[in-house]
Amino acid sequence: MHLYTIDTGFFKLDGGAMFGVVPKSIWQKLNPADENNMCNWAMRCLLIEDGNRLILIDNGIGNKQSDKFFGFYYLNGDANLDLSLAKLGFHRDDITDVVLSHLHFDHCGGSVIWNSDRTKYQTAFKNAKYWSNEEHWQHALDSNPREKASFLTENIMPIQESGQLFFVENGNEVADFMTLPKVYGHTEAMMLPHINYKGQTIVFCADLIPSLGHLPVNYVMAYDIKPLESMRDRQSFLEQAIKNDFILFFEHDPINECCTVTKNERGQFVPERIFKLGDL
Repeated sequence: MHLYTIDTGFFKLDGGAMFGVVPKSIWQKLNPADENNMCNWAMRCLLIEDGNRLILIDNGIGNKQSDKFFGFYYLNGDANLDLSLAKLGFHRDDITDVVLSHLHFDHCGGSVIWNSDRTKYQTAFKNAKYWSNEEHWQHALDSNPREKASFLTENIMPIQESGQLFFVENGNEVADFMTLPKVYGHTEAMMLPHINYKGQTIVFCADLIPSLGHLPVNYVMAYDIKPLESMRDRQSFLEQAIKNDFILFFEHDPINECCTVTKNERGQFVPERIFKLGDL
């Protein structure tokens, strides 16, 4: 088995929104903001090569939205999904499975593309099974006013209409080396892929812990629909991470890919080792 980092570019989000009630005087040191209070964030995905299977976890924001839409998020960087796959000798048609941690547009926008004459949408990975879970899927289709703008119909319905949608029920259907436990707070039933790799557990942290700067349990994003549940699940997960020596893989950290976790003398969660996936 081989694991690869897939960079799909960067985008910007309001720093206050990303750190919630944490004062700017603190979070500014973690991810400096520009003159518009916007911070740069990665859209880092994970590719697993196992025999004849290629499993992609999340796929970035995609490229099918309007210039006006993308203008809100200041897309930047030279990387994109296709270039990152090509550097490894792969093509999107080689992908056998797409695991969607959740259906917010910056995580699943690359799932769907325009057809050749831009008259209708089609799935971007024509040979893949797309994996979600029924609880989250139904939540995305009938969401709350606060979160609704993150669930775009054009990112979701073409997957179902294609017949390529599959639901995880027990959390281990995708592969015997992967489990997909659900966490709550950021959204309903977000999946947090746990991958057994070289005798270690790598956890794709999605938006439970989007960056190294979000390790403190109370550094909860304003985007989270149930912040107290986010804190509960973060606390539980980070305790497990220390006990089991998990490797955390960050989807949104603009610099840091992976870390292990420990506690400092005050009992706060802090990084123990910071490294790149390729260093494993």
